[in-house]
Parts: sequence; structure tokens; C-alpha cells
Amino acid sequence: MKKRKLFINEVPEDCLPRERLEMFGEKALSNQELLAILLRTGSKEENVMRLASTVLKHFQHLYELKNASLHELMSLNGIGKVKAIELRAAIEFGYRMQQSSQVKLGRISSSHQIAQNLIYELRDFQQEHLVCLYLNTKNEVIRQETVFKGSLNQSIAHPREVFKGAVKYSAARIVLAHNHPSG
Repeated sequence: MKKRKLFINEVPEDCLPRERLEMFGEKALSNQELLAILLRTGSKEENVMRLASTVLKHFQHLYELKNASLHELMSLNGIGKVKAIELRAAIEFGYRMQQSSQVKLGRISSSHQIAQNLIYELRDFQQEHLVCLYLNTKNEVIRQETVFKGSLNQSIAHPREVFKGAVKYSAARIVLAHNHPSG
């Protein structure tokens, strides 16, 4: 018998946040459920969902929680030193991720420039390498990957492998290059 997929409104109320994230993705979770996942466990007095609710009620807005000190977090029942440190670390990690931007490995202005860059990098290989440069709309290299390593005189790669990276990195353009070990 084939199981059918559940709709979000059909999920049992006792379904845990991790299970809900796995089924529906992180966007479907409430702040309480996301916080419960970060807290991992409750305390002797309350389960993790109630503990998450207590934290969110104490810090009425996420902005207040974001700026809470270790001492403020530890003043809440059920939040000890370890949980407070983990929360502060998660908040800082989220901040750093928000501040990060896509790495750019330089701008491409001509095929000659690409050749000069790759000749130096690929010239001493004893096998053929198929290299893919993924570019954004400004011709900036956002990723460089060796898609396939071949033999001494051939390199065969399926287009699927090339386009998989293009989709993954949201590339606007693709440049393919390969070396000739014989020179």
C-alpha cells in the first residue's frame, strides 16, 4: 500500500518540530518550533516546546532575543549556561550568514583572459580535466569546478554534470575548458 503525502493541516499535533521540518521545510515552522530545534531538549519542569514558548514570551520580539546576553538567557528557568551559549552562537552564526555575500573569483572580459588563467593551472596535469566556470550576469566567476577527470587523451562528461552546477550556483553563463596533457 502506497503512503500518501500529508498536507500541513493534516499533521498530528504531537508531531515534533524536526519531523515537521523534514516533511515541510524550515519555512513552514513557527518561531517556537525553530527555537525548540535549537534548544534540543527541555528541562525537568517543561518539554522543549514549552521551554521555547517561555523564552519567546520573555523576549517579546525576536529583536530582543537577538540582543539578549548570556546572563539574561540564563536567568530563565530551563536555560542553563550550555543552552545560553548555544543560542548566542546560533544568533551570531545567523548574523554572519546574513552579512556574507557570494564569493567572486574575478571578472572575465575575454576568452584570452580565461585561457591565461587556466593554462597556468592545468598545464602540468597528466590527465585531461574538464573545468567549468560558472559566471553571474556581470561575468564574475562565482564558482570554478573540475567537472570530470579523463584519461591521457580524452575527457568525456555528461551535460547533466555541467548543468547541475549551473543550476546549483544560479549561474547566468557557463564557460567550459579542458587541457591537453600532451601540450
